[in-house]
Amino acid sequence: MAAASRCLLLRASVPAPASTPTDAAKSLASIATSSGATSRALSAAVYPTSARRLRPPPLRASSEGGSPEPELAVLLEVEGVLADVYRFGNRQAFNVAFQNLGLDCANWTEPIYADLVRKSSGDEERMLVLFFDRIGWPTSLPTSEKGSFTKSVLREKLKALEELSASDGLPLRPGVEKFIDDALSKGVPVAILATYGRNGEKISRSIVEKLGPERTSKINIVGKEEVERSLYGQLVLGEGVASSLDEQLIREAQKAASAEKQRIAEEVASLLKLNVDINTASESSEKIITTLRAGSEYAGCDVQNCILVAGSQPSVLAAERIGMPCIVVRSSLTARAEFHSAKAIMDGFGDTDLTISKLLSKKWS
Repeated sequence: MAAASRCLLLRASVPAPASTPTDAAKSLASIATSSGATSRALSAAVYPTSARRLRPPPLRASSEGGSPEPELAVLLEVEGVLADVYRFGNRQAFNVAFQNLGLDCANWTEPIYADLVRKSSGDEERMLVLFFDRIGWPTSLPTSEKGSFTKSVLREKLKALEELSASDGLPLRPGVEKFIDDALSKGVPVAILATYGRNGEKISRSIVEKLGPERTSKINIVGKEEVERSLYGQLVLGEGVASSLDEQLIREAQKAASAEKQRIAEEVASLLKLNVDINTASESSEKIITTLRAGSEYAGCDVQNCILVAGSQPSVLAAERIGMPCIVVRSSLTARAEFHSAKAIMDGFGDTDLTISKLLSKKWS
């Protein structure tokens, strides 16, 4: 009780809360399901008239004067890869949130934050529950309102992180700019995946902007809009397909999308050994897989010739599911994690860690 009495809520209230038909056919053929009838229907669906209406991404293999498809492309995640958001962003943002909400007892040092991350597996709402269970909840907070209180802290934390991500307080990882420059100088397409970060696309794009306009003009930034415009995204999300198909082909496309969603959910859930409902387990993994496939389209490279540089276990599992090679760059959140299906695990970018030369020579470690 003595500890609880020190945790005062100083304020009375908490704030409330463009490619060719042949390219299109080839792209959809590579992602169709195993059903022969469905595959034939999907191929017919995009050839020869509907490719223009699907508004696919500008695949380099066909848009640059018939230049050949690149042998290798690199897909980069943002959180944990471009920047160690967990070390330089999340902890500080939580402390700002505590201050803004008038909590005099809450200040997370690096050891406290690391311990909470480990015990909660990175679930931020669970981190708050563990922390306040340990030191005492605000004395003016009814037990029935603990859930709404933690959500208000998370909202305030997200606002603080958005401001921090646009400042110099959240730096890029050392060596990542040179890594991207080396890739571009060697003709290796680079796509940055800004869609499925834990903290949202707005923060991911703020971090990407730190690369500077000269670099960002030469790379593909894949956000929600870009995923929806991709051929695979339109198939799975069910957008843009029906406008040019007759009724039978529409049904085949919808069946293919439904089957793909179900397969992704079942197999990823099996890999993770989860006892959960398919509909709730599939959303995150489906989003990652759709983004990875869209990223490969924008890079103009087949999935198996793209290398994902990942910072999280769900991304590694998603890449394994679709046959995309994956290399992990550790962050403060994953310093002790194991990634059995990754081709290599690196501590960062640079001569002794991950370089474009190593990727080109397939020397993973």
